[in-house]
Amino acid sequence: MSPELQLVADLCRRAFVRAGCSKLRVPADMDWDRVQRLAHFHRVKGLVSQSLSSLTASPPSGVKEAFAVEGRAIAVTNLRAAAECRDIRLDFDAAGVPLLFLKGLTLGALAYSKPLLKMGWDIDVLVAPGQVSTAGDILQRRGYRLSIPESLGKLENWHRQRKESLWAHDNGLFVELHSRLADNASLIPSIDIRSPSRTVDVADGIRLPTLEDDYLFAYLCVHGASSAWFRLKWITDLVGFIHDLPASEIERLYGRSQELGAYRAADQALLLADAIYGSLEGTSLRSRLAGDRGSQRLFRAAMRQIIDAREPTGRRLGTWRIHWTQLLLKRGMTFKVSEAFRQVRDFIA
Repeated sequence: MSPELQLVADLCRRAFVRAGCSKLRVPADMDWDRVQRLAHFHRVKGLVSQSLSSLTASPPSGVKEAFAVEGRAIAVTNLRAAAECRDIRLDFDAAGVPLLFLKGLTLGALAYSKPLLKMGWDIDVLVAPGQVSTAGDILQRRGYRLSIPESLGKLENWHRQRKESLWAHDNGLFVELHSRLADNASLIPSIDIRSPSRTVDVADGIRLPTLEDDYLFAYLCVHGASSAWFRLKWITDLVGFIHDLPASEIERLYGRSQELGAYRAADQALLLADAIYGSLEGTSLRSRLAGDRGSQRLFRAAMRQIIDAREPTGRRLGTWRIHWTQLLLKRGMTFKVSEAFRQVRDFIA
């Protein structure tokens, strides 16, 4: 990684390491404009703003102020989102529709010392496949309009083939309504609305349900792999979630993820987490995962995505690496054929 990207990652680390961090030395020729651009692309400006005081020398005043302004804006947005999540939960509870919150505020509360600085642009909720229409009705009553797909008449069929729909509100908030958690149904097939859950404090007086740790870890691995981890934010969230765990517990989580169907997505996630944050120190997984050629290919592809720091959809053939890595997430030709078919179907739809 470049010195600028390494600095961004080191500053992110201090957002989930609670104590005992020494001051970070900053090279005199640090390109602070590039640091800002990287933090913006990887959506970690809030985490970076929290950790700037850990540097041996302060960044230029304009850079420091820009990060501070962004951090405050992220915190305000998250407080608005927390209140909205509380009201969404109340409406779903009143309608008798079970739901779980994914990533976002609940993951921030589990991963970071100051969770309101974790950046997000939407509210992810999971419901049962048979309750998508009812959930959509509730969201409409709350002022949301369906954005993807383009019409309500296509909603149920859309969810039969894809994992989520997108809903937009005039207040600037978005909801991703999930009826399953993986693009390919053979990945983490047993994780759904009936999976074990826990409740998390996300703000004063606001508690939201999310997946229990084993299931959340497997889901986060598959979620990151679905985009080849091209933003540093996603692997940082995962590492923050597991950072305080002993080596034996990380090994247990990995074994459980294989039982739940995360397969090589978990390999890729842990190899990436180890390369950037040293997450496999003291475990037997470091050498074990390094010996799998397919997992190594997935890891190298994800690392190139993070270093490249460009929107995959913003350039011609920019998503090719994401598509081919998805073919490797599970061993066997049956999965590769089914995944190739899914990708072709989504492309021509």
